[in-house]
Parts: sequence; structure tokens; C-alpha cells
Amino acid sequence: MRILLTGGNGMVGKNIVDRLPSSMVVFAPTRRELDLLDMTQVDRVLLEYQPDMIIHAAGVVGGIQANIASPVKFLIDNMQMAINVLIAARNARVEKFMNISSSCMYPRNVQNPLREELVLKGELEPTNEGYALAKVTAARLCEYIGREDSSFSYKSVIPCNLYGRYDKFDPKTSHMIPAVIYKLSSAIKNSEQLIEIWGDGTARREFMFAEDFADFVFYAISNFSKMPQNLNVGLGRDYSINEYYEIIAEEVGYKGKFTHDHSRPVGMKQKLLDISRLEEFGWVHKTSLREGVKKTYGFYNGNI
Repeated sequence: MRILLTGGNGMVGKNIVDRLPSSMVVFAPTRRELDLLDMTQVDRVLLEYQPDMIIHAAGVVGGIQANIASPVKFLIDNMQMAINVLIAARNARVEKFMNISSSCMYPRNVQNPLREELVLKGELEPTNEGYALAKVTAARLCEYIGREDSSFSYKSVIPCNLYGRYDKFDPKTSHMIPAVIYKLSSAIKNSEQLIEIWGDGTARREFMFAEDFADFVFYAISNFSKMPQNLNVGLGRDYSINEYYEIIAEEVGYKGKFTHDHSRPVGMKQKLLDISRLEEFGWVHKTSLREGVKKTYGFYNGNI
């Protein structure tokens, strides 16, 4: 099976490539080899490679600070890349397409856990609205393409937050877990005894280890015909920000204290996915939070 993977140099893409089964061949072009913002290049690569399936994992990604700082880029680049790849895939008659979406596209003020049918049922979270709008557009376009021509099976996977090997460890652009690993490791190195947490730390988040998500991707490929149109991929439980800091502190050996800055934005108070459909689909994650943090910290120490 020939698969074109966009975003092969990102955290999700690298974990997918690392766990590639022998029955599949993946072409994961770099940005120099394929600029997804250039429709001509996308058309050319699909014509040359002729994939059986496309996994679209590319995107401009980042934590709350990055989203607030660059909403135009998060909206325009993510939306343009998705539109280019989806339309080029349809034109090239690629029949299978897995769109890696995001739980950010759920409304901010709906009851948790978040069910797939809640997309576009309310106002989006302002701190990452641009990114969310791009993800909603891509998911809807997958639906529209299949609706117009049933020979196309274009489906969206909606993962919770992901972390793990190959993550970005930058407090200004990273998601929470790698950013906290960096902050606490730096605090130990610099003998800092007080670390600031944005908000009161009671907001709750769901994080999956990226290796587990890669395993899900290959399970989904093998069972693509029975996979729902839109499918949440999560753990079924979440933790508070304070709990994440405590667990990461234990793993990295930080012995200092924490303070809270209540003036800082925290995003949605909770973002927990409903995994009823995922359980029916027959897949469950394997890695505990503590084990995942330990492996991620090991990668950080050995590579960053």
C-alpha cells in the first residue's frame, strides 16, 4: 500500500514513520520537496507518486501563546494546505484520505465529554479560533467530497492533545507537556525555586502519547471501511493543569514550588473527548500519562 504522508517531519508524522508496518510504503516529503501552499506542486507530487491513500498530518501547530500571537497564519496556512491537498487528491482520484484534525474545533461552552456531532454547534474558543476554523473547514470538505461522489472515502480523525518523541520543547510555541518539561528542566539547571502556572491550574486537558496515536493510525488504515466519518481519538479521562505540573515535576526531579498568575488566559476550562465511537471501533490506548512523560523526558534529555 502506497501512502502519501504530509507533515512527515512533525511529531505526529515522525511517530507514524517510526512505526510503519512492512506491508506499507510511505512517502513523506519535506517542505522543500513539497510546499503544500502551492497547488501546482501538490498536483505534481500526486501525479508522480500515485498514492493509494493520503494521510494529512501537516499543519502550523502550537500552544496557546503561539495561537494568540499568530492567528492569521494559523487560519490561512492551515486552511490553504488542507484545501490544496484535498482538492488535488480528488482530482487525482485518490480514493482514501485520512484527515488528522483537532479537538480545538469543538465549541467552547458545550458539555463534556465532547461528542463528534457537536462540531459547529456553538462558539469556538477565542484563543485558538483561527486554527479551529481551518480544522472545521477541512473536516467539512472531507464530508462534502464523499457526499458528491461516494467512491471517495475521506474521513477525519479528531485526536485529543498529543505529546511525545519529536515534540517541540519551546515554552512560546509548544503545547503544555513539552513546554512544562522544558520549564522545569531549566529551573533545575538554573536553581530556580518558583515556577509560574497560567490561571489557577484547574482547567482540564486530555493528552495522548504520540506513539499510541501512530498505532491508532495503522489500526484505522486496516479498518478504514468501518471507521466513522468523524472519529474522536482520546483516553476517556483528563487531568487538571496542576496535576500535569505535579506529575512532570516528579519525573524530572523538580523540588521547587508553583505560583499562579490569574491574569493569564487559560483557554477552555475542559476539553475531554467522548470515546464511545472509538471503543465501538475497537481501539484503546496503551501508554499511561506517567510512562509517556518519562519517555518524553528521556527523549528531551537525549536529543534537545
